[in-house]
Amino acid sequence: MTIDVRPVSAVPRWVLALLALGLATQVAWQARRDNGAAAAPELPPAPTVEALRLASFGEREALARLAMLHLQSYGTPDYGRLIDWLEVILKLDPRSQYPLFSAARVYAETGDPARSRMALEFVYRQFLLDPNRRWPSLAHAALLAKHRLKDLQLARRYAQALQRHVSASGVPPWAKQMEIFVLEDLNELDAARILIGSLLQSGSLNDPAELRFLKQRLEELERRLAKEGR
Repeated sequence: MTIDVRPVSAVPRWVLALLALGLATQVAWQARRDNGAAAAPELPPAPTVEALRLASFGEREALARLAMLHLQSYGTPDYGRLIDWLEVILKLDPRSQYPLFSAARVYAETGDPARSRMALEFVYRQFLLDPNRRWPSLAHAALLAKHRLKDLQLARRYAQALQRHVSASGVPPWAKQMEIFVLEDLNELDAARILIGSLLQSGSLNDPAELRFLKQRLEELERRLAKEGR
C-alpha cells in the first residue's frame, strides 16, 4: 500500500491557522486541568479580520465555516467575546448566514435575558448592513423578543426595521407585516390601521392574496376601533 505523504507547505495556511488555534486551546485546557480546574477553556479574544484574511490564503468561506465550528466548541462563552467572534467571521464571509443563524437560533435562545438581548442586537445591527439577505434572522429575533423576552417594544423595533428596509421580491408577506401584529398586541390599533393604510396606498404590493388579507385586516381594525369608540 502506498501512502501519499505531502509536505506541510502543501497544506493551506487557513488549515494550519485553525489547527494552531485548536492546539493552543487544548494546551490551555489541559494546563487548567493539571492545576485542578475542570472548567472548559475560556473563549479567547477574537482575532482581527485582517489576520483571518491572511490566514485564509484565499479560502475565506472555508475558514469562516471552520471558525464557526471552532467557536461552537465552547459551551457558554463570554458573550462580549462571542459577539466579537461572530462579527469578525461575518466580515470574513459577508454572504454567509451561519453567524447570524447561530446568533438568532442558538445564542439568543438562552435562559439569560441579558445575553439573549446581546445576541439579538448583534443580529439587528448586521441586518441593517444587508437587509435583503439577512432578514430571516431578524424575523426570528422579532419572534424571540415577543414570545421569549416578552418585550413588545423590542419586537416592534425589529419588525419595523423589516417593514422599512426589506425590499427584495420573494420575501414572504408575514415578515414585512410583523409590525402590524405587534402593534395590535400593544393595543396601538390606530397605529396599526395607519400602517396598513399606508401599505395599501403605497402601490408596492402586487400579490392579490396579500392585498386581500390587508384589506380584511383593516376592516377588522376599523370595527374594533368603532366598537371601542375611538
